[in-house]
Amino acid sequence: MIIKFDEEGSKYLRFIMWHQIWMTTNNLSSESSNLQLYPSIRRSRFLAYAQISDDFLILTHFGLNGLNTDNLTSLGNNGNGPQLFLHGAWAEFRLIDGLYIGGGLHYWKGLTRLASQSTLNFMTLDQSRPFVSWHSLGITDQFARHLGFYAKGQIGRLDYRMAINAPMRNPLGDGKDYGMKDSGLTYTGVANSNLQGDEVGNMITEGYIRFNFWDKESTKLPYNVGTYLGKKRVFAVGAGFFYHPNGMYNSSSGAHYGVRHFAIDGFLDFPVPEGAFNAYVSLTTFDYGQNYVSRWAGTGTAIYGQVGYFLRALKVMPYVALNTGNYDGFYDPITTLDVGINYFVREHNAKLTLEYHRMKGDIREAAIETQNDALSQIRLQMHIFL
Repeated sequence: MIIKFDEEGSKYLRFIMWHQIWMTTNNLSSESSNLQLYPSIRRSRFLAYAQISDDFLILTHFGLNGLNTDNLTSLGNNGNGPQLFLHGAWAEFRLIDGLYIGGGLHYWKGLTRLASQSTLNFMTLDQSRPFVSWHSLGITDQFARHLGFYAKGQIGRLDYRMAINAPMRNPLGDGKDYGMKDSGLTYTGVANSNLQGDEVGNMITEGYIRFNFWDKESTKLPYNVGTYLGKKRVFAVGAGFFYHPNGMYNSSSGAHYGVRHFAIDGFLDFPVPEGAFNAYVSLTTFDYGQNYVSRWAGTGTAIYGQVGYFLRALKVMPYVALNTGNYDGFYDPITTLDVGINYFVREHNAKLTLEYHRMKGDIREAAIETQNDALSQIRLQMHIFL
């Protein structure tokens, strides 16, 4: 939905709004309960941005996440569950062609393509859980958005994004160690002075560079597309990093340690005679300190891959995704399998997705109550965005 302020359409104000409504089962791996169905609003969002000049842009994004029967309130004013909050607010200037700088609460993230995944056009139902691609979600950022400054742009077939951010000071789970081997660390370095009494840990640098071998992808907004459904021919290879000096804290010794993550990934999405093919793979090495396990990742290695095939005549896209994590603080690896199918009523603007989700070995998930640490669900999503 666009309001144009000139005949060419180069000056405009654009509105986007979307809802993602879920129906999920209880844990099917549990033998102690009957089948239950749970409705929820996974996302309800409103986004607006204005481009009145080629030299500057402004964007505001607000909404809610995860509204369910546990956090609904009687009159909507006695709890936080149904309340809207700010997801993004940033302003951007063009310095020269190929170089833009901006700042605010932004989504120009580093490490991998999926770190800045668009929620409007997932190839799968959602981001794979545990959220290794959104590893800092609720730990150093507000729902995957940091407060800081960024630079981004394109040079030929190469595009880049770099950011300098400040970490959030009240992390999810108080920055505790979820591992089984007691690292002695918490992710609270910014909240604790060093041995000399100085404040440290107040800066994060992150970045991602990508080379487009075929069609170029847009970098006007940070949101990376999940699948183009055959409208583009994309083969992109990227590499990224996330660095938080003095982010970790050892309460026994008073010492601080740096957080260092690196990743490489590849994305393939192209038309075929009867539809489109999609594939993505990433390899990420996480380093929080010896044996530390964060809420979504941990010191060690994570591999994620997905593949899907769009059948245009049937308007369906079956897919499979696999997420594995091998972390020093756990004795066994974490594995997640997602198998699903999209039905596109009108491409990504209106679609239904049915998915079988199974996670094994992740003791951080509160829903896991079986002896073999398995969580399995069937999920149905109704997705509409305008």
